[in-house]
Amino acid sequence: MPTTSPLAQSFVQFSVESGVLRFGEFKTKAGRLSPYFFNAGLFNDGAKLGRLAEFYARRLLDAGLQFDMLFGPAYKGITLAAAVSIELARLGKNVPYAYNRKEAKDHGEGGTLVGAPVAGKVLIIDDVISAGTSVRESITMIQAAGATPCGVAIALDRQEKATENGNDAPYSAVQQVEQQLGLRVCAIATLTDLLQYLQSNADPQLGTHFASVAAYRDRYGV
Repeated sequence: MPTTSPLAQSFVQFSVESGVLRFGEFKTKAGRLSPYFFNAGLFNDGAKLGRLAEFYARRLLDAGLQFDMLFGPAYKGITLAAAVSIELARLGKNVPYAYNRKEAKDHGEGGTLVGAPVAGKVLIIDDVISAGTSVRESITMIQAAGATPCGVAIALDRQEKATENGNDAPYSAVQQVEQQLGLRVCAIATLTDLLQYLQSNADPQLGTHFASVAAYRDRYGV
């Protein structure tokens, strides 16, 4: 199994310890029975959110991706964009952020976009990419504002086949975003990182999940 980064391994451990990454039997949006489930909504207190933002910021800085601002698609992306912008500023890269609301306001500032003016190279930040719908909607809003989407940052890349008309596609949702939409995707960790963590962890209870996760990758992985 390929060696993964210490940052990715630390993030997987943090996700497990926070109860965000769980093992068992879970049905995905595609109807698959997955042996693991990642729920970023459970990064739900100040300490966890701050640590999550640190992982995003460090991953982005390590990647060397050039961007002028962050954009968080409603709803999970709103908190992420705000938190990551705070951490980036703490690390010396102060950038503005914006997000959208689901329903346009007809009073006050109006419209669907909130925060800094959307301009320049805009990095979309979200928790995962399942079908790419949120990314496509974000691209439309960013381009309508006259700005340029330049990439997507996510917490976990499941590295599994996307679905098209109920059938398995030969590419993942992340690969689809990169190839069809032309955007680079930066993930803090991937399914490969998760498997290495399970394989190398000293906790025998965690190790028992390796076989089922590996079998899932063999069946649905890309």
